[in-house]
Amino acid sequence: MSEDSKMFNSSSFNEFLLLAFADTRELQLLHFSLFLGIYLAALLGNGLIITAIAFDHHLHTPMYFFLLNLSLLDLGTVSTTVPKSMANSLWDTRAISYSGCAAQVFLVVFLLGGEYSLLTVMAYDRFVAICRPLHYGTLMGSRGCVRMAAALWTSVFLCSALHTANTFSIPLCQGNTVDQFFCEVPQILKLSCSDSYLREVGVCLFFGCFIFIVLSYVQIFTAVLRIPSEQGQHKAFSMCLPHLAVVSLFLSTVMFAYLKPHSVSSPAVDLVVAVLYSVVPPAVNPLIYSMRNKELKNALRKVISWTFFSRGKIAIALHK
Repeated sequence: MSEDSKMFNSSSFNEFLLLAFADTRELQLLHFSLFLGIYLAALLGNGLIITAIAFDHHLHTPMYFFLLNLSLLDLGTVSTTVPKSMANSLWDTRAISYSGCAAQVFLVVFLLGGEYSLLTVMAYDRFVAICRPLHYGTLMGSRGCVRMAAALWTSVFLCSALHTANTFSIPLCQGNTVDQFFCEVPQILKLSCSDSYLREVGVCLFFGCFIFIVLSYVQIFTAVLRIPSEQGQHKAFSMCLPHLAVVSLFLSTVMFAYLKPHSVSSPAVDLVVAVLYSVVPPAVNPLIYSMRNKELKNALRKVISWTFFSRGKIAIALHK
């Protein structure tokens, strides 16, 4: 049998085997409980932010419009990776179908790519707000924001489709065991015998956005330091620091996961990094953005109080 036919036969399986967090039942249930807690926290936090921004007209501004999109992406990311891992631990299995793995790869690339592109657009929004305040209404009008969001979602969708097709077009000859709790591209590529994977375009786009964010913040901090009043500087920094914290966490973990050489890879490190960029941010981002934002805090209080007030009225009506 030729080498090519061996590659084809070895890659014609109908499922992949994901990483098992533990072999003992107690640790599997512990993993399920931890991921369930994080997942519920992500659903609650991002759900509250989406509801607050959607129903509070004071938050119908470009900054909060992009924050709403970020929360949607975070919900999608955590819902793509965590539930399947929880189900595998609960039912003591490792299997994921070939089509399910391809769907995970597409969604993870789409959602993470969308989040990175959105963080780049949010850096531009803060740059215009601080460095070009007189032109903010013109450059960041409602139509402009909708067009930017539509262009972002469309371009990321096309890139993700090409990325997924490229990933699964490479013959796999190292088995079907993925050393990760979801179908992650670097781990799938480890199963390949080919070096023909096209990553140059993605790397160029990644560093292009990275340079844009860095240059934007260099100009932002230069402008902020020129503000004469300390109150003005504090307000400007409060606007930028949450976004900068989210960008730093996202970039550091994703760069390490997708751009590191194979020589520094180990299952434990890869697992920790994957959790840091795919599971932790969706749960933490709502806290980061609402911690020092008075407008968002007030809107969240209204949503929470309205929810409990409405439930109370319904309970009283049912009791009567």
